[in-house]
Amino acid sequence: MKSNRPIAFVTGASVGIGESIAVKLAELGYNLILSSLPGDSLKTTEDIVSKQGADFKSIYFNLDNIQSIREAFTQAKNEFGTISVLVNNAAAPLHKPALEVTEDDWNLISNVNLKGTFFMCQEMGKHLKNKNIPGSIINISSTHGLVALNDRSTYGIAKAGVNHMTRMLAVEWVDLNIRVNAIAPATISTPSREAALAQPGKREAMVERIPMKRFGMASEVAGAVGYLVSPEANFVTGQTIVIDGGLTSV
Repeated sequence: MKSNRPIAFVTGASVGIGESIAVKLAELGYNLILSSLPGDSLKTTEDIVSKQGADFKSIYFNLDNIQSIREAFTQAKNEFGTISVLVNNAAAPLHKPALEVTEDDWNLISNVNLKGTFFMCQEMGKHLKNKNIPGSIINISSTHGLVALNDRSTYGIAKAGVNHMTRMLAVEWVDLNIRVNAIAPATISTPSREAALAQPGKREAMVERIPMKRFGMASEVAGAVGYLVSPEANFVTGQTIVIDGGLTSV
């Protein structure tokens, strides 16, 4: 391990936004703990961050299981020792009318997006307190947590919870010198979006809602992460940075 590089933990790092965030942090001089679901592959991300000079540890675990979260964090600490940045990017989506949402749907979405994010934050908070060092936690939320849209109720409710959780933890942990912020992107052009956008008229209808008339890029979300971990953001905590091309302003 290159001991002069700080350590960042990025969940959901296999593709899209998570991959871009990991690459940005590698460019900024971080070593990385990369994580994804069991059965996913982090190889593409590993190859890119390695070329950026970063050491990494890849961990596969389920965010909807607290014991799995604790074991993953223990692995990460055993590999690198001190972790100063956590990016909670992993999430579970759901596109379904509220009248059709089942208890299993609700449990999956809330367990991954809200409970899992909280307990990742808790593990990071304990770690930073025990080490007596400052740190930065960044929760990747969504504009669905800020404005309403048909068929996104369960997901939006969970992401709204993430936004308020960010504020609550930021205030509670300010004396520990732990900054907690969120980023709420609108639709970001990633491989995982392409199947849904391939439906006739879907892409055009979604773009039409956005004043800038385009989707965001994963690199733009990663850029916000880069800012939030920088010294320039040392006075920023409890905030949700919205990256949406003006969507929530109209």
